[in-house]
Amino acid sequence: MGYRTNNSIQLSTKPDFNECMERVYAWYNNDIIDRVPVRFSAHNAEYNHIDKENRWKSLRDRWFDVEYQISKFEKEIENKEFLAETFPVYWPNLGPNVYACMLGLDVEFGEVTTWANRIMDSCDELDKLAFSKDSIYFKKLEELTYAALERCGDRYLVGYTDIHHGADCAAAFRGTQELCIDMYDNPEGVKKLISRCSADFKLIFNHFNQILKKHGQPSVTWINIPSFESFHIPGADFSAMVSNDAFREFILPTIKDEVKVAKHNVFHVDGKGVARHLDDILAIPEINAIQWVQGLGKDEPIMQWVPLIKKVQSAGKGVVVDLKVKELESFIDNVDPRGIYLCISSDDVQEQKDILHRLLKWK
Repeated sequence: MGYRTNNSIQLSTKPDFNECMERVYAWYNNDIIDRVPVRFSAHNAEYNHIDKENRWKSLRDRWFDVEYQISKFEKEIENKEFLAETFPVYWPNLGPNVYACMLGLDVEFGEVTTWANRIMDSCDELDKLAFSKDSIYFKKLEELTYAALERCGDRYLVGYTDIHHGADCAAAFRGTQELCIDMYDNPEGVKKLISRCSADFKLIFNHFNQILKKHGQPSVTWINIPSFESFHIPGADFSAMVSNDAFREFILPTIKDEVKVAKHNVFHVDGKGVARHLDDILAIPEINAIQWVQGLGKDEPIMQWVPLIKKVQSAGKGVVVDLKVKELESFIDNVDPRGIYLCISSDDVQEQKDILHRLLKWK
């Protein structure tokens, strides 16, 4: 097909894995082989499924139950057909604040996510942040990773966890509103806090990425786009709260350093608030693509965001786009396919095959 890699992985659940990876690598290079890559699952689809099991003393105990978490995933992929660039990936998940938890944050566990309990009354309380490999969260992530690697065989890939450091981590420790006020009252303290919240990122990322490499796995996480080198999803959801000038002063330096850790970077743009900083994000050479998260309600349908998508394409970057099936034809009629990576929510195999046939004609 072209874009051959020197790697080969055999999966019984996905016999066309290597062929699909050629499409992914073409996309990394802002090219197309025969059609755009497509994943038949919407962003955050996993959060629509609520566990009905209730045999633990607390929700935290359920999240920490290694056997249950991996067995649950294995049941979900049992007898499932993975068409196109839909890859079977288990990634250890202890909530979006797990990086901050490894530095000492306390969180409340919900059904499908966690909420931070801020522990800082001032940005200057840096002594409250301390990473240790003895952290129960670090050790639990290791346990989940190694357990999955022992069991995955040729059935599925194993990835690494969601990592939010920098400004998002600082907001978890200090509180979003408080951190915004601190940018006026204590700007140097904010910079030191964000820097401290980023100090252990590379160590943690490389630690888990190297574990995967030693076990013959690609680099992959929750967005389910693998790389045979290294893959990361930089982001700064907190930036939706700040001006362009504040973004450049407080947040952008960390992002520019963050993207150096991986060969392939897809920046998570969570809604129009973050999108106000798109020019600065697109100017970073190491970013291959953005993941556009349009939001719900008035932020739907996708067609209102076509100008934004075309702006990303004009910058020579790729863009991951969530589409509803009913939006596909309008989107195809108005958007060039180059650089597009589609996420389409569809569980019907015949519908998926029809979509793939249609995408082959999108030129």
